[in-house]
Amino acid sequence: MESQNHNQYQELDVVMGTTTRILRLMSADGFPEWKYRIEKYIKIKDFKIWKCVIKDPVIITTTVGGQVVEKKIENYTDKDFESIEEQEKALAILTTALSPDIAQGFREYTSAKSLWEALIEVYEGNEDMRESRQDMLRQWFNMFKYVPRETLEAQLQRFTTLNTEMTVAGTFYTKSEINKKLLNALPKSWDMNVAVIKKTKVSIAFL
Repeated sequence: MESQNHNQYQELDVVMGTTTRILRLMSADGFPEWKYRIEKYIKIKDFKIWKCVIKDPVIITTTVGGQVVEKKIENYTDKDFESIEEQEKALAILTTALSPDIAQGFREYTSAKSLWEALIEVYEGNEDMRESRQDMLRQWFNMFKYVPRETLEAQLQRFTTLNTEMTVAGTFYTKSEINKKLLNALPKSWDMNVAVIKKTKVSIAFL
């Protein structure tokens, strides 16, 4: 049992990440949360590395015959290598943060910026696709309800996950709307508590 729990925690570390372990993108469904968390992870680790994700890469050049050309890597000086160190780290972090199956489809990208933009294009799609996902999440929110035999903890976890996905996708509700939805979705055994909460207008701190 202890070994099973240890394995579950290890799997969770891979998906969610820790201060010492990079979270990994395992599937398309997990992209919105991964995108949000990997950005925070990189910024905390080193903001200069994040700049390399959103800015065009530095190109090391030299002058040959009066013309400026890209310098071959075998001719790089120590100073040249230092100037591209952050962007190489940024590419390494993003690449490491992809599962092997996903990484295989993005090997052609040689800079952190191009890889980041390609991931967004593939997994977020165009504006129509983003709006479609927002509509889907609103529908899930409106239809959210208690599942028979579900524990209160499991229901709250589902609701928290749904609200996180909506936030990441740019779909927002007021605190009052969120509280009202959750109260109305609680099991009947909570009817008396719900009535008291609604009467006193107590805010639910579930997130």
